[in-house]
Amino acid sequence: MKKKIFIVAAVITSGYLHAQDSIVTKQMDEVVITATKSFRKLSETGKVVTVITKEQIMRSGGKDLSQLLNEQTGITIGGANSNPGKDKSLFLLGATDKYTLILLDGVPLNEPSGVGGSFDLRLLSLDNVERIEILKGSQSTLYGSNAVAGVINIISKKSTHQKPELNGLATYGSYNAFKGNVNVGQRTKMIDYNLNYVYYRTDGISEAKDTTGVGNFDKDGFTQNAIQGTVGIHVKDKLLISPYFRFTEFKGGYDGGSFADAPNHYVASLVNTGLTGHFNYKNGTVHFNYGYDFTKRDYASPFSDFFLKGKFNQADVFVNHNFSGYVQLIAGLSYQSYHIDKPDTTNSITSPYASFLLKSKNGWNAEIGGRFNHHNQYGNNWTYTFNPSYLVNNHTKLFVNLTSGFRAPSIGELFGPFGANPRLKPEKSSSQEAGVQAEVLNKKLAFTATGFNRNINDVIIYGNNGYENRDKQHDFGAQFEAEYSPNELWNFKLTYAYVDGKITQKLAGKDTTFYNLIRRPRHTIHFFAGYQATKNLFVSTSVQVSGKRFDTFYDASFTPVQVTLKAYALWNAYAEYQFLKGRLRFFADTKNITGTTDYYEAYGYAVQGFTITTGLRFRL
Repeated sequence: MKKKIFIVAAVITSGYLHAQDSIVTKQMDEVVITATKSFRKLSETGKVVTVITKEQIMRSGGKDLSQLLNEQTGITIGGANSNPGKDKSLFLLGATDKYTLILLDGVPLNEPSGVGGSFDLRLLSLDNVERIEILKGSQSTLYGSNAVAGVINIISKKSTHQKPELNGLATYGSYNAFKGNVNVGQRTKMIDYNLNYVYYRTDGISEAKDTTGVGNFDKDGFTQNAIQGTVGIHVKDKLLISPYFRFTEFKGGYDGGSFADAPNHYVASLVNTGLTGHFNYKNGTVHFNYGYDFTKRDYASPFSDFFLKGKFNQADVFVNHNFSGYVQLIAGLSYQSYHIDKPDTTNSITSPYASFLLKSKNGWNAEIGGRFNHHNQYGNNWTYTFNPSYLVNNHTKLFVNLTSGFRAPSIGELFGPFGANPRLKPEKSSSQEAGVQAEVLNKKLAFTATGFNRNINDVIIYGNNGYENRDKQHDFGAQFEAEYSPNELWNFKLTYAYVDGKITQKLAGKDTTFYNLIRRPRHTIHFFAGYQATKNLFVSTSVQVSGKRFDTFYDASFTPVQVTLKAYALWNAYAEYQFLKGRLRFFADTKNITGTTDYYEAYGYAVQGFTITTGLRFRL
């Protein structure tokens, strides 16, 4: 029986589910892996998880990864609606991107040469993705550094068919944008494989805003190539080894800053390779993975050029052991190393960790765990998690999450070429979350309401003498999601997110506190309605409202000036029609139907107006 459950969960987690005819979702019954590093129903964990399904991704042919994430509750992606090649800044629960850990098939991604070690979403193509699990709240006990605000686990495409299957995508849209994607895969008893290639190019728009309309700003185009290959080797029913290789390169133009046109260009690339696997034994599973990231960036401008390279290695071995149907142990050892060339330096973190998952017959569930981290530069630190939940009548879940987290200083902050400080300590956080999740009206209505409070001490800032641990950050907020599916034809979803925060600076012996969540709206609302008009025709529309925000820019005298960015609303629509029993799908994806361009995501940078993308998906 345990073997059957494991196989079903593995299929779900790897993205082996076919799209169902119904668009009704049963959230509490969904099996996820990111919450506990083990297969578990959402009803059995007190953590907050959002799942972006295969069907949602297939209906996002006109979007990139940042635009799809920007629609999720509690997430704001700065630059998602700006020029396609502009940098994308991820804010989860009000925190900057250096506090969110990105996983690819459960393996951490990191860019040592980047600011704070955060990962650039432009290096990942949505067309290589099968499923995404967004785990909100501090997760450092299971996942280590950077997982202070949450974890986003991007699960790549896998094959499900015993015969070779070819599928792909071709699109054309506004700004002379073209995308082509082809994927071939097969799954047999002994081996499975999947090969994927994506090409995308667009003329784009001027990255900088031309407020006069006569500045003749040039368009900053964007081109991306992405290759992915994965292989699964099955040794009987007990051992699976899955090596993988991915290469992504993007290039394009960028401008000189707010309202400033410039003929600048960049090229960036990622090599991501390694393996994942597991070994099954009588009472559990041993999991192992190794990942290697090599990132390069080359920025060229008339004034100067600069070149960045970084290498990241990580290995993780952990056991998922079932003592009984009520007690489960997750215990492992993680090793990570970070390397930059200028100066030639390597840092490392070694972390043993353990977490107990407890389950009772009367609806109580809990996770209790801890992690010890040894850094070769700053020394040691600990994190913990306590996450109880209670399931009432199998349809209402109450939960609390009390955790600590940390972000290790990046190798660039410790030893990089600009303002390095080898005496930096880790940033340490404490978080409290609580909420309720329920399914009522015979599971036709599902809703989740959560609140969070997060404090980060020893925040690393760039001061007059370079990097230093100085400030305290306090963020808090609430989220609400409601999804209503009265039948198999209609689906409605309404979400609301509120975030607030302040930083406390200790200057000249005095504390100064002020709001500092720039480019992040306090209030965000998203409404979605989908309708399966016929067996073959699906249509949907959505409206996203972002409240006013604040931004900071430097004027002609290089003095920082705070500006208010006004609220805005974007109206989108999507339609697709299936032919040949779903083997052929024609779709049209329109964004910003009203053509609104009088707003900023980042002050001084242009946003896209009305866009339409038409395309064809095929499966042979």
